[in-house]
Order: sequence, then structure tokens, then C-alpha cells
Amino acid sequence: MDIFTAEHISPLISLLLVLLVLLAGVTSFVSAAFGAGGGLMLLVVMASVMPMAVVVPVHGLVQLGSNANRLLLSIAHLDKPMLLYFTLGGLIGAGLSSQVVSDINLDSMKLFVALFVIYLLWGTIPEFNKDSRLGRLIAGVITAFISTFVGASGPLVASYLHINHYDKLKFTATFSSIMTLQHSLKAVVYAGLGFSFWQWLPLTLAMILSGAIGTWLGIRLLKRLSVARFRVIFKVILTLLAMQLAWQGVSVMLT
Repeated sequence: MDIFTAEHISPLISLLLVLLVLLAGVTSFVSAAFGAGGGLMLLVVMASVMPMAVVVPVHGLVQLGSNANRLLLSIAHLDKPMLLYFTLGGLIGAGLSSQVVSDINLDSMKLFVALFVIYLLWGTIPEFNKDSRLGRLIAGVITAFISTFVGASGPLVASYLHINHYDKLKFTATFSSIMTLQHSLKAVVYAGLGFSFWQWLPLTLAMILSGAIGTWLGIRLLKRLSVARFRVIFKVILTLLAMQLAWQGVSVMLT
């Protein structure tokens, strides 16, 4: 069914579509200004107003556009070796996820991801070689694999990069590059499974355009934030989003 044909667009649906487009701009602003978090915010809202079967792939395309825009505005600060190992790991993770995506309960993974994010942000992190090639490769495999099911692996990727103590622009560029990669791989996986992106293309393009405006405004604010304030806001936003993700996981287990 094509929801964008005249007979299917009611005033309520039209309002919801407009709100989603505006929200894409707001959440892109949040991600650009404070490092991460906008993608998960958008995912939570989309899951409440759209069929679950389309939320993950459509959200992935929107986030692909948002992160690509953010990367273009900060690419001079990119950590290229980090992206390289996340790319290699991402290819492995996406390949594995494509084999089991139909067999895993997506909601059951949310609590685990949320608890892990909170631990990385606030817990005592064991000493390890932050430049470990194997560690970066494994991080790429795990986050790309999870992205296919949870929809937004951003908090997990952001938590890993946070351990490396990047400055705010290097963090934004590297995070955006990794998320652009993972959302691209996710689109390939779902296209291979037969998902029809064309039906949702008008909404997706409108949300990407709105996100580009939000990204531009967010990058301007990012350059004005002090590093200390950026890190505090970043940790608080990720913690709140992780708690929301944990609540979703618990709710599923209790039903």
C-alpha cells in the first residue's frame, strides 16, 4: 500500500508527516551540536507513529543523509584510521546480520545495549590500548551488527569514541563518518531482503532536507561550545537516551 496516494492521506496522517519532517531537523541539530543522540530520539518517535516493519530501514536512510551532511561540514577533522577499521568490521557485521535478521527478537537487545552505553559513560573503564587495531575492528563488527536490529547504534559508537577523548570537532567528524557507513550497509541489507524503499522516498527526502538545515545550525553552535560544556551535555543526553532504550527493553520483557 502506498500511503502517499491521495486516498490514503488523511489530515491526521498529513500532520504526522509534517511533524516527522520537522523533527528530523531538530534531531539533526541535536546530533550536530552535542555530538550524538538525535538519531535515537528520532527512532523513538518514528516507532510510535509508523509501522515497526518500516521504522528501521526508513530511519536508516534518513540518518544516512543527516550523518553524510554532518560529515561534509566537519571532514577536515576525521580520524581516518578509525573509520578504516570500522569499515572492515562493519562489512563483517552487516554480512552476519543479513543471515539472522529474520530470527532475532529486536526489542530484547535494547536493554543490553542501553546498560552497556551507561557503563561506558559512567563506569570504570579497564585500561586497554585505545589504538588497538583488533579492538577497533571488533567495535565495527558489533555496532554494525546491532544497527541492523536496534535501528540506532549511535549511542554505542559514541560511547566507544568517547573513551578516545576526541575534541568536539574530531568526534563529530569521526562519529558521522562511521554512522554514514553503518546506515549505508543497513540499507543494502534491507534492500537485499526485499524492502521497498520507493514507497517511503518522498518522506525520506523531505526529512533529509530538514536534517541538512538542522545539521548546519548545529555545527555553528558546536563551534561556539566549550569542550567541557560539550562533554557534559553529551554525556547527559546519551544517558537519558540509554534510559529510554532500557525502558523499552524492560517493557517488552514484562509483556
